[in-house]
Amino acid sequence: MGRTWRHSAAAIVTGTLLAWGLGAGGTPAVAAVACPSGVDSDFNGDGIRDTVIADPEATLGTVAKAGEVHVVYGGGKGTLTFSQTLDNIPGAPEANDQYGYALAVYDADLDGCSDLVVGTPYEDMGTVPDAGVVHLLYGSTSGLNAGTKPVKEFYQGTDKPLGGGTETDDWVGYSLAAGKTSAGAPYLLIGNPGESIGTVDDAGGFYYVGGTAQTVGFVHQDTETAGAVPGTAEQDDRFGTTLAATPTHFAVGAPGEALGTVAFAGGVGLFSHALTTNSPKPVNGLGQDQDVIGGAPEVDDQFGAALAMVPYRASGATSTTESLLAVGVPGEDLSTTVDAGAVQVFKLAANGTFAETAWIDQNSADVDQESEAGDFFGKRLAAVNTSPNTTATATTTRLAIGVPGEESSEEHAEKGGVQIVPLVGAPGASDQWIDPGYGVPGIPAPRQLAGLSLAATPSLLYVGMPYGPAEARGVHGFPWNVASGAAPTVTIKPGEGGLPATGVAFGTTVR
Repeated sequence: MGRTWRHSAAAIVTGTLLAWGLGAGGTPAVAAVACPSGVDSDFNGDGIRDTVIADPEATLGTVAKAGEVHVVYGGGKGTLTFSQTLDNIPGAPEANDQYGYALAVYDADLDGCSDLVVGTPYEDMGTVPDAGVVHLLYGSTSGLNAGTKPVKEFYQGTDKPLGGGTETDDWVGYSLAAGKTSAGAPYLLIGNPGESIGTVDDAGGFYYVGGTAQTVGFVHQDTETAGAVPGTAEQDDRFGTTLAATPTHFAVGAPGEALGTVAFAGGVGLFSHALTTNSPKPVNGLGQDQDVIGGAPEVDDQFGAALAMVPYRASGATSTTESLLAVGVPGEDLSTTVDAGAVQVFKLAANGTFAETAWIDQNSADVDQESEAGDFFGKRLAAVNTSPNTTATATTTRLAIGVPGEESSEEHAEKGGVQIVPLVGAPGASDQWIDPGYGVPGIPAPRQLAGLSLAATPSLLYVGMPYGPAEARGVHGFPWNVASGAAPTVTIKPGEGGLPATGVAFGTTVR
């Protein structure tokens, strides 16, 4: 799209509404006296969690897949819909931009109000197609993007925030993760999986944006900083495709990583938030070619195609310095069952040493359902630790596993579903199962792909249903201890509660 600006009269009006914390058809986001600290995803500082839902396939005017993002303020305090049609959002919508493809939330300036990060990996920068861009929208007591701070853009260029050079299909912003380190510093991770390293196409990398000063470091698999980054930059590694983080560690997925001669076997790099010249410290790497890791590398396993990570405190520990990491392996073959999928769970010590604690698939003891070809179990993951400052248990640490290829009959091919298991202890000891028509509202139908959109909050697992019959479309919030087949306690649908009824894939991404 370049840095052009194109706005209709309607867009200008909507931009004015945005300045007051409104979206089209929305109501005011009631301002707080000051932004409190300690409430995640609280954009307007009222102490109540807010929800962000993206529709990156939304058509804006005649522009297909331009994308838009919706905010539902907690406590019934209104909604906000924004896109690149608005005056105070940089750029302009173009076909297949997919604004909102990735989302992250953190307090970038430590003012107590949460801030929103929006990834648009297919954004054209000038004449460079699909280079990608990331927007940081600041929260305020008047609402998201309604205070005095303008949107901050992160994109490539020798004199731009991310530095380097802009190239076709870099996909900056394909993945995002953000939060606060154990030392209290804000951080933002930006995936750049299409980056070429020298002459090596699609080797990939990521950016680490650290502190309130937002210093930027770029890391790829040939980077030498405070230790070697796991792996070597190779064609189609796509290092940075997935990201997950805790205050102590973060993980970077390279699902295209070749292990020896095994193409697309996949791998994961592990890092700490300790910085050397703005770059984080690599501490370890994971791959199925290691003797201490279950399974064997196979073509197209895609180990690391999904990641989820939570803080972990062992029994007797007085602080939380460890992490639990779940790694999705959606292309894993189970004996002769092709692409059934699996998930592997690892405990990471503060120094990055690790131990595998679980292998989970639908053939695991007492786990509901059974493995079938093309299930792609582990294609998406979301995890929670509801009590990170106490000893971790099967009740406090939970993992949601997307199974988008699941089918209940030939009539409902790729209906999909979600498996919820404990991260501590035997996965079948307290697992639950939900899918369309069985917990997820609506009727089962082909290609609903339930499990492709998952998000974790301390109290709810959000399951986005952007595809299939209209009755099931929306975002459904389930308690983490939901019984198998039980109904959601929260449902957010387009056309309700002040949200526009238009859209194409509402709920593709949720935070």
